[in-house]
Amino acid sequence: MQNVKATRMKSWQDITHYAGFDWAKDHHVVVIVDNQGHIVSDFEFEHSLEGWRRFGEKTAVWPNLAVAIETSQGAAVDQLLQRAYMLYPIHPVAAQRYRERKAPSGTKTDHLDGWGLADALRVDGHGWKALQPISPLTQQLRLLCRDEVSLIEQRTALVNQLQQSLMEYYPAALQVFDDWTQSFTWEFVIAFPTPQELVKAGKRRWEKFLHTHRLWRPETAEKRLKIFAEADQFKASDPIVRAKSQLAVSLSKLLRTLGQQLDEYRKQIEVLFEEHPAHDLFGSLPGAKRVLAPRLLAAVGSEPDRYASQEVLQCMAGTAPVSYQSGKINKVQMRWSCDKFLRHTVHLWADCFRKASAWGAIYYQNKRDSGMSHACALRCLGQRLLKILFRMIVDKKPYDAELHARNQQKHGSWVLALGGGKTTA
Repeated sequence: MQNVKATRMKSWQDITHYAGFDWAKDHHVVVIVDNQGHIVSDFEFEHSLEGWRRFGEKTAVWPNLAVAIETSQGAAVDQLLQRAYMLYPIHPVAAQRYRERKAPSGTKTDHLDGWGLADALRVDGHGWKALQPISPLTQQLRLLCRDEVSLIEQRTALVNQLQQSLMEYYPAALQVFDDWTQSFTWEFVIAFPTPQELVKAGKRRWEKFLHTHRLWRPETAEKRLKIFAEADQFKASDPIVRAKSQLAVSLSKLLRTLGQQLDEYRKQIEVLFEEHPAHDLFGSLPGAKRVLAPRLLAAVGSEPDRYASQEVLQCMAGTAPVSYQSGKINKVQMRWSCDKFLRHTVHLWADCFRKASAWGAIYYQNKRDSGMSHACALRCLGQRLLKILFRMIVDKKPYDAELHARNQQKHGSWVLALGGGKTTA
């Protein structure tokens, strides 16, 4: 890497010039202003090796340069962090407002976007927090966990499509199995693609399939065998069977491959989590277990300097509500602007925590009894859990159920009162 700057993070007082970086897939627009707000450079470059070399050459004359960009991740951010620029991510809504301040008429161009970002950084950047580089291990774990979730979402979409096709020509298959995210369901469709072929296969092959995939249960075996034997009695017409069976087999093979790749992702994630210095801290969280503990570490990170306070973490996770006050109107509503991956992870963790912790179950049930929905109760529990997690990260100590129980007793927690003093789990 050429023209790589020193990795020491500059202070805001050192900054003399401010760049607005309007990024795109194949090219980027950069506008640089000085302390007085005068544009000193305005250029565009391609997202390529030669383009980034040109960017480095053009910005080399301003060693104390800060950059504002409308994202906190992606290829452009990675290149800027590799070159050790002081980087300030801006929310897209805020970026739009800054552009409208420059052009109230509604005019929009890439150069106007860059100018708006640069001048916003000059005027308001002293109150912003620069993007902190994270350790390579945490970054790799974060990317793997995010990509794993994306693959799981694709699996869900394929499973829904598979179930829809089976409903049209093969209802017996849907009667036999409930969870179609399991690999044996896809193998069943591949082995017996139509009701006719299932009936033709006979009892010996049915039993072999159930035993091979460890599905033989005395309480369910007879029911399943009966459904197999009568599978062709309620069927679709031949053209539908031929067409939809082709689709079902294709989807099942795609799901088989996707399932294998998800297993590989899970192995890599577990290896990285074991190697991470914060493994014991996040591994101690009740309800997190082997799946959610690495995701929480990837989403939250283990560096307390990333968050100025627990409230910042709660806002980023979307558990903190948004307040609205105007005149006599005073209300709160759900926070939509947040880190979606972090919010989803905290939501799942709160749901698992209430099943693994006595005080978590009491807290959740109290919120439900007060009229809250399931999701709202989990957000409230997640808000409280993030407060605990933030303190764990600051103190670098794993979760201690006994310590938490003593703190509840010390502060006279209403959860402790409802639980009759039994909230140590």
